[in-house]
Amino acid sequence: MIFKSGGIAAAIAVALFSATSHSALAQDADTPTADAATCGTNRTIDIAEMTWPSAAALAHIHAIILEKGFGCKVEIVTGDTVPTSSSMLTRGSPAIAPELWTSTILEPWAKGKADGTVVELADAITDGTIEGWFIPRYVQKAHPDLVAVTDVVAHPELFKDPEDPSKGRLYSCPPGWACEISTGALFEALDMKNKGWNLFSPGSGGALDASIARAFTREEPILFYYWGPTAVLGKFDAVQLDLGETKPEVYACNTSRDCADKPGITAYPSSPAVVGAASWVKEDAPNVAAYLSKVGLTNAEISEILVYGDENKADAAATALNFLKTKEDRWTSWVPAAVAEKVKASLN
Repeated sequence: MIFKSGGIAAAIAVALFSATSHSALAQDADTPTADAATCGTNRTIDIAEMTWPSAAALAHIHAIILEKGFGCKVEIVTGDTVPTSSSMLTRGSPAIAPELWTSTILEPWAKGKADGTVVELADAITDGTIEGWFIPRYVQKAHPDLVAVTDVVAHPELFKDPEDPSKGRLYSCPPGWACEISTGALFEALDMKNKGWNLFSPGSGGALDASIARAFTREEPILFYYWGPTAVLGKFDAVQLDLGETKPEVYACNTSRDCADKPGITAYPSSPAVVGAASWVKEDAPNVAAYLSKVGLTNAEISEILVYGDENKADAAATALNFLKTKEDRWTSWVPAAVAEKVKASLN
């Protein structure tokens, strides 16, 4: 199980993909190492493909651009937040983590930046991650007073539990996910059981997605926990409910099974998601570092990328190719024109 932040969890396995360089850029007699000069290094740039869909897709997008456009030697390697950051801090490998959630590695990552072993080249998600409780927009349009979580809690009759219609249902996280703890804590803090609500565990991430999709397809009311960027929030028009201010100490307790304090009401914090890199990338391959400093995307943009993968049952590599083919206006702004032309030529 992957815990990217205190409450966000995804455990979606993706296949190992190797994108070792096999194409050479045009060279002239005066610059026999033009390929290496364009990339800036002869070292292999290994990119961590994390085990959640957005990070996996980004890994393949950057691999294609660096290999086909800059002429780098590229390899995609499997990764996850803690092992990837630990290896980057101690070995300088992998070279790049395209979507590194630093909330769970705050101290070692901060030390690595201070020591100069790693750098943050950009925010991978420019407007921050999303986490909270949602309802469909069509429900809010029908009931404009439903803005905050407390507004919804006061109306369990609008979100009837199919198995117990006398009560409302809150769709929580699957067992074992960190967000199961935080959602349960908020359910208790809001006294929802005594206010006519049931806390429902969907059993798996797939079952949670299916429940959400079924409700939206039928335009039925549903109250559910979710996070972004994700295909679900890219596909369905959901409204995040106001939980008030973020209280870090309360949130820390709400996400710990060992906390003896009573749960409290707090909004979920937005977890930093950065483009992390070993410091040698910036030193040896400044062109690569300059490119990666421009690649930030919004929640909505990343969610849109993931919708294609979800609807077409496409893996991370195919999802990346679709983005490069359909969003030229976006990614070509990250690179020089000559690099963009090489990438586009490789897609045909």
